[in-house]
Amino acid sequence: MTPKLQQALKLLQMPSLELQQMLKQEIMENPLLEEIEDFEETVEDAEESGETAAEGEAPVNEAEIPAEPVEPVDPDDRETKPAEGEAGAETVDWEEYFNDGFDLGDSAGEEEHKEEFFEKVPVAKQSFTDTLTGQLRMITDDPVLLAIGDYLIGSLDGGGYLTCDIQEAASTIGAQVEQVDRVLEMIQSFDPPGVGARNLQECLLLQLRYRGLGDSPAALIVRDHFDEFKQKKYMEIARKLRLTILDIQEQCKLISTLDPKPGLEVVAEDPKYVIPDLVVETVDGKYVVYLNDRNVPRLRVSQHYHDELMREVRDGDSAAKEFINARLKSAKWLIQTIEQRRRTMVKVMECIVRKQRDFFDKGTAFLRPLTLQQVASEINMHESTVSRVTTNKYVQTPRGVFELKFFFSSSLGTQDGGEVSAKSAKDKIRRIIEAETDKTPLSDQKIADMLRKDGLNIARRTVAKYREQLNILPARMRKTY
Repeated sequence: MTPKLQQALKLLQMPSLELQQMLKQEIMENPLLEEIEDFEETVEDAEESGETAAEGEAPVNEAEIPAEPVEPVDPDDRETKPAEGEAGAETVDWEEYFNDGFDLGDSAGEEEHKEEFFEKVPVAKQSFTDTLTGQLRMITDDPVLLAIGDYLIGSLDGGGYLTCDIQEAASTIGAQVEQVDRVLEMIQSFDPPGVGARNLQECLLLQLRYRGLGDSPAALIVRDHFDEFKQKKYMEIARKLRLTILDIQEQCKLISTLDPKPGLEVVAEDPKYVIPDLVVETVDGKYVVYLNDRNVPRLRVSQHYHDELMREVRDGDSAAKEFINARLKSAKWLIQTIEQRRRTMVKVMECIVRKQRDFFDKGTAFLRPLTLQQVASEINMHESTVSRVTTNKYVQTPRGVFELKFFFSSSLGTQDGGEVSAKSAKDKIRRIIEAETDKTPLSDQKIADMLRKDGLNIARRTVAKYREQLNILPARMRKTY
């Protein structure tokens, strides 16, 4: 595989945002590349469509328009007024001039409303470690305790859990175990509640204690019957605590409101936005595909710069000419490759729209099974090319923003010999579970039987696999009383 081919495949796989950054870097490095500004692009499009000049008129060349003669003005004569009666003298209504365009000082106390522009400065965000360290220094100034606290805070993971052993920490710092325990208790009293716990059970107990529920039935469930709680064995917990099943269920609902990863509440991360690479819109009942690449620089070869450079080195050394020719070839190849990338992406998306027309018309339940090979065969491209086009790219459709890989899935057979997408089957399973009653949840076997009645051949283990992929609990754990 040649370097040019490797780079072309790399450009094909790049999302629009990465491509934009890469092209800007190429413009800086290659003097023969220049960006077409929006205004220039509009003018060129208009010229191509014949809209530049009115019918019967030739386009006007700005270079041929003569400039108006301007008399030089002596700086010393700028304030000189022509005498009355001289040529060029004009009668000025000074009263009107002062009323309209001059401030005599009556509004000197009024504030002038001037629009000011400030550079956007990113707001500094306090990290999780800084938040806890600040709280530690508010309650103690003992250097030994501060050193232990810094070590323990540095040993917390992103969820706020302690990842080191107390004995290990004491040995590493050279402190006593009692001192480390004391500092850990301090950290466990910090905000957010539950931080500094060594496991989920301790984290939930810390949050209950913070709410003043340290001796409540919820705390007893977490402390003494945590395994039964995780498996939702409410009847067994009710028998051991001598409470009704409804009371246990209410206490478990209370526990479910606690935060299993309190550290994530403080972690300052900027939201990640998805910028679609393609857009599908409905125009007159038809789906139209176009690229969302307005921010991607449109490139062209700077012929003027190329001629200037060649003129300078025409009588010079051959190395300079070779450099310019190499840059010229690189610029032309890059422009052609980017254009090929645009056509390929649109061609692949148009094929997906044709194959998944029912999805765009009716929704996820009508998503058809589709493979990369099917698309590649229809548009006469290699399967690996289609894979690169659909990797890490998103499309904005009337039904939302989707990753291109979303439209590809395996198939399940139907009783009439047809095929149904696996994503469509998952959507049906999700809808069935959403419609069930909490007191009588449906088992995987019952869901499989219901889907078979609808004509979909699916096994119980397949239902269980899809349910787990949808992060839905089994029927026993979905049941309420």
